[in-house]
Amino acid sequence: MKNQDSILIFGSSGQIGKSLIRKFTRNNYSVTAVTRSIHRKGYQIKTQSNYGYLELEEISSFNEENISRLMEKCSICINLIGILYEKKENQFNLIHSDLPSLLSRVAFKKSIDQFIHVSALGIELATDSKYALSKLSGERNVMNNFSKSVILKPSIVYSVDDNFTTNFMRLLSILPLMPLYYEGKTKFTPIHVSDFTDIIFKIVQKKITGQIIECIGPEVITFKEMILKILKSINKKRLLISLPLPIAKINAKLFQLMPKPLLTIDQLNLLKYDNIVSKKYKTNFQINMEANKKFDEEINRYSFNWTTGGQFSKK
Repeated sequence: MKNQDSILIFGSSGQIGKSLIRKFTRNNYSVTAVTRSIHRKGYQIKTQSNYGYLELEEISSFNEENISRLMEKCSICINLIGILYEKKENQFNLIHSDLPSLLSRVAFKKSIDQFIHVSALGIELATDSKYALSKLSGERNVMNNFSKSVILKPSIVYSVDDNFTTNFMRLLSILPLMPLYYEGKTKFTPIHVSDFTDIIFKIVQKKITGQIIECIGPEVITFKEMILKILKSINKKRLLISLPLPIAKINAKLFQLMPKPLLTIDQLNLLKYDNIVSKKYKTNFQINMEANKKFDEEINRYSFNWTTGGQFSKK
């Protein structure tokens, strides 16, 4: 028998997953967090909840049998799994298209009350990005399999636990200059992780189904403006250099050889397209789910970690 207050989360060890666990368990929901390695990820997941509200499930492979077993007792399933770069060929398709297809198919068979799938904003025009194409394929598969699903398309989600602002704070604290791609003119609508998880929580509370929602913060900011805000937050001045596209491609090819690439050719292609609302779908603001946290105010709360002298160095 399904527990009507039970949430099943795939991708629970990232910043969104950990924030969601805190949000739901504080509000008396029981959460089952799925991980492929309890030994590597278990501690950071367990610390997000009080005792009794969180259960960890380790699965070695995402097959229909394992997923069906996990969905037996849960009424709501949330898929947060995603990658920014490929380590092997066709991983984008496997993670962003095939897996959401399998999860939504099982959710339909198990009569899950809500299936929430997190995709990405600003990908509709990016036909030269394998990341974008795989995300769009995943969205189509989810809706074809389970029309009552909710697909969320956030812009950059940031916080002290992210891999975006914190990476740039680290790099800008040590590098004398920062390259800009496409002159840093690409537009973003960053949303703080707590605002984004509030949206997910409200969707669950209001039992919303069958919608695609673009999730944005309160500001449209260019890439260059974000870098300048980050520099100000860590009290640094750096030379910003716009790289011509041929040099940028060479730069990306070198970066993508790293174990955790700073930039790949696919990401460079994606940067050509603004990460803003498409106007094809409703936004969180249009369904009365505001996200009011401003980028510079929020990054100032944790930027002292990368400021020379620490928390009190700006005074």
